[in-house]
Amino acid sequence: MSETLHIVGGGMAGSEAAWQAANAGVRVVIHEMRPKVETFAHRTGNLAEMVCSNSFRSDDSEQNAVGLLHWEMRAADGLIMATADAHRLPAGGALAVDRDPFSETVTARLMDHPNISVSYEEVTELPDQGQWIIATGPLTSSALGQAIQAETGADALAFFDAIAPIVYAESVNMDVAWMQSRYDKGETEEERTAYLNCPMDKDQYEAFIDALLAADKTEFHEGETAGYFDGCLPIEVMAERGRETLRHGPMKPVGLTNAHKPEEKAWAVVQLRRDNALGTLFNIVGFQTKMKYGAQTEVFRMIPGLENASFARLGGIHRNTFINSPTLLDAQMRLKSRPNIRFAGQITGVEGYVESAAMGLLAGRLAAAEMTGGTLSAPPGTTAMGALTTHITGGAEAKSFQPMNVNFGLFPPVEGLRGGRRGRKDRYKAYTDRAKADFQSWLAGAAG
Repeated sequence: MSETLHIVGGGMAGSEAAWQAANAGVRVVIHEMRPKVETFAHRTGNLAEMVCSNSFRSDDSEQNAVGLLHWEMRAADGLIMATADAHRLPAGGALAVDRDPFSETVTARLMDHPNISVSYEEVTELPDQGQWIIATGPLTSSALGQAIQAETGADALAFFDAIAPIVYAESVNMDVAWMQSRYDKGETEEERTAYLNCPMDKDQYEAFIDALLAADKTEFHEGETAGYFDGCLPIEVMAERGRETLRHGPMKPVGLTNAHKPEEKAWAVVQLRRDNALGTLFNIVGFQTKMKYGAQTEVFRMIPGLENASFARLGGIHRNTFINSPTLLDAQMRLKSRPNIRFAGQITGVEGYVESAAMGLLAGRLAAAEMTGGTLSAPPGTTAMGALTTHITGGAEAKSFQPMNVNFGLFPPVEGLRGGRRGRKDRYKAYTDRAKADFQSWLAGAAG
């Protein structure tokens, strides 16, 4: 048995890193401060707890970059994807997960692994000895954050992230709302009716925007200057950018037909996605918010169908921390100034559950290879995992570095393909075909 790999943080990245390294024969200790030390967003002490949403986004591996990343992680025996598949909820073309059984299953599988143990305490310093992966995610503790800042010699970068509210299904007025996925997308009837839809006419929409803009909101503490991640903007921030922004964003009415009044076209539609297998909880899609709790209940009950809504959880906002990875990490995801320490997950500047887990998967494999006397390079930049790794380890512009979801803009162009929107479907298919072949070759080389 090789030396022990220590992983700080038991979220998506830390859990996946532990699984990959343990399966490679490395002894692993996961250091998780919860539930002893709580965070703003977490509710339990389970590993891989889902906080902001229950969606892993698109599962289309031929036309979508995150769907391709799903495919790559499944091919690499990823624990997070296998567990997500086991607890999948109907969500049209997206992969949505029953969040509590998901985290409970991840926790059980890691605890049952003979090479993995969990230590429940807060790590407050960067260790000088041993092999470590820092995967503390966006809610890195203050003490460890200060230690990282002291080591890197640079101010910690940060942005604000928001959480959407969750509604009890029984409190939704189904005389107003109806079940339908946008464009009836899905292979089964359950998938084609995976979303609750609440319609608004123009007057209702305008009144909703007025109330949204006027509502009491959480104010940041003096000196907090972090911005927002554009992929998770609070609805109030979107509304401030223009009164039509929400109607062309999370409240767009396209692809939906009101089952109660099929002849009427809604001006805007609020969608809710199932949040658990029982179908008793639904989260309001795209409705991350920084409104104060009292204001949330008043404003959200203006939505037709939610006039008597009961909330299992209200929304909120919290500060996320990430490092300037392009200047601090090498191609092996190691801290240049302390190569015994790797970083993985959201703290590296990737955004999203899947992207975080993917960086954990890679960090676990890279660490295991080094610790067992082997050599392993990151996947080529033509793959989804490789494109993300390239981005955070030098491909991004350090001066303007911000959290990034996986997207085809991070991939090198495929030679011989024309640009333009008309060829986008063929272009994306070419990206994914190339990526799958290259990732399979990388896996084969890693196994050899």
